[in-house]
Parts: sequence; structure tokens; C-alpha cells
Amino acid sequence: MIIRLARATYTKMIQNQGWATGYDVIAIPLAAGALYSWGVLLTPALSAAFMSLSTVTVAINARL
Repeated sequence: MIIRLARATYTKMIQNQGWATGYDVIAIPLAAGALYSWGVLLTPALSAAFMSLSTVTVAINARL
């Protein structure tokens, strides 16, 4: 029982790490202006909203 719970917890931890890393790989360069030459730029307020959404996504996934 405890081993199964530990494995499920570890699996969920890896999933959440994947969500957070995927978000960071995409959103941080956008917020920094990496695609500015193509007209894509996130405002600080929008970047903050996306960061909050990332946190909510990870929290919801952790609760499942």
C-alpha cells in the first residue's frame, strides 16, 4: 500500500515537473521578447496571468 502510494506520488511529481518545464520553455522566451521581430510580445500583466495559470494547472493536476 505504501509503495503504491509512493509510486503514484512520484508519477504525479514528474507530471507536474513536465507541466512547469513546458510552460517555462515556451512562456519565458516570449515574455523576454524572443519573437518580437514577428510581432509576438507578452506584456508583463499577461505574463503574470500565464504564470498564475501555470500554477493553477500544476495544483489541479496534483489534486487529481
